[in-house]
Amino acid sequence: MSIVAVSFFVGIVSLTLVITWWASKRTSSASDFYTAGGGLTGWQNGLAIAGDYLSAASFLGIAGAVALFGFDGFFFSIGYLVAYLVVLYIVAEPLRNLGKFTLADMITARFNTAKVRGTAALSTITIVLFYMIAQLVGAGALIQLLLGIDYWIAVLLVGFMMTIYVLFGGMTATSWVQIVKACLLMLGTVIISFLVLKEFGFSISQMFTEMSTATEHGEAYLNPGLRYTDGLDTISMMIALVLGTAGLPHILMRFFTVKDAKTARSSVIWATWIVGLFYVLTIFLGFGAAAFVGTEKILAANPAGNMAAPLLAEALGGDILMSFVSAVAFATILAVVAGLVLSGASALSHDIYGQIIKKGKVSEKEQVLAARIGSITIAVISIVLALGAQTLNVAFLVSLAFCIAGSANLPVIIYTIYWKRFNTTGAISAMLTGLISALILVSVSPNVWNPVEGKAIFVGEPLFMLSNPALVSVPLGFIAGIIGTLLSKENDEKKYREVNVKATTGISVQDVSH
Repeated sequence: MSIVAVSFFVGIVSLTLVITWWASKRTSSASDFYTAGGGLTGWQNGLAIAGDYLSAASFLGIAGAVALFGFDGFFFSIGYLVAYLVVLYIVAEPLRNLGKFTLADMITARFNTAKVRGTAALSTITIVLFYMIAQLVGAGALIQLLLGIDYWIAVLLVGFMMTIYVLFGGMTATSWVQIVKACLLMLGTVIISFLVLKEFGFSISQMFTEMSTATEHGEAYLNPGLRYTDGLDTISMMIALVLGTAGLPHILMRFFTVKDAKTARSSVIWATWIVGLFYVLTIFLGFGAAAFVGTEKILAANPAGNMAAPLLAEALGGDILMSFVSAVAFATILAVVAGLVLSGASALSHDIYGQIIKKGKVSEKEQVLAARIGSITIAVISIVLALGAQTLNVAFLVSLAFCIAGSANLPVIIYTIYWKRFNTTGAISAMLTGLISALILVSVSPNVWNPVEGKAIFVGEPLFMLSNPALVSVPLGFIAGIIGTLLSKENDEKKYREVNVKATTGISVQDVSH
């Protein structure tokens, strides 16, 4: 690794540490720690949401998928982008009006029981851990490749850095690290896309014409079916991506960092434009890598194609651009895992300790201490699991996290806001059924079992043929919510009317009566 590359890495890490130091001066209360005191503006939170969402899997993974599989690689970009429409029109505003720090806060605005809060916290922690393991393993592999250090040292380095951000700066530090990282990532993506377009004479039609013969796949490269030959499997994956985003804890938590629902809606619009532009540009990254780096070199660097973007940067901009892109990829991982740690810690410290164990009778000082202990706990568990997962194919863990979010969290969010008859039994049934069915189905899927050695975690025939179980588990979550509700006689329509008013206006009945 060159002096230039090391300089970029040191520069970006130093910048994030300065942000953390600045944020630590502004983090004293539980509200500061969990939600930055609700003080972010629409554009700031929009950039932070985009930063949270544009993970290493997006930047490195999608660029590699498009480079290797053409149109089929672009499926992820479409799914991730459309997902924001679900968030914008269904979830953002009611969630901000009903919640305080976590998803469980929003659900217990209607069903204030320890069982519901505990189940929501369990779902959150499960999703966070799956997502974290994938990010940390990816980080370890990337830094091992770029800096030439051992995998375990790389994982510990990322784990230590993310813990520092959260421990001292809380949501304020995490948000501003996300904002800076989103700007740097967009800058790097725009520069590479410009250089790719320049190579094709600034003609998009010429680019598509040349790409039809640029790879060994010929015209098939520009058509669907190169990677995903099973239509049901493709649909299932898209369901997970489109519906799962609206249930991801670290994305939902961002809506509590703004002052009101109007700002939450504004932040989603900002995020949608930023994310949309990024995913359109992944076409240039993927096509450029396929044309100017080549499949053989991409696969030699990483079998999953994750080094396609850095290799393209090197081919078009030399060592300086590759070093910048690699350092931004590192910052991307740091920012995303920091957000994940914070959402997991909030479920552990606020929901389980503060609300279930202490029944809400906890001082401001105790809340902040519990939050920091929760952050360390989530970070340590994630690091230990990631250290043991180095040899596993963990690419499916991200899609599994989306699947659980869509199966367990989304049905409860929608029913809580929009269904008058919905009750506590239905909420618990939906969350547990969605969570357990997703875990069981993926444990017997082709991602875990494959007759060919090395293709999956275990050698053997899969019992469930879809690689992502969302096509089955998401409907099961919704159906379980209906059945659980109808089997229970509990029905509090007065509470629903109160929640409906607050979800729509942000004004509670208690506020009016006082």
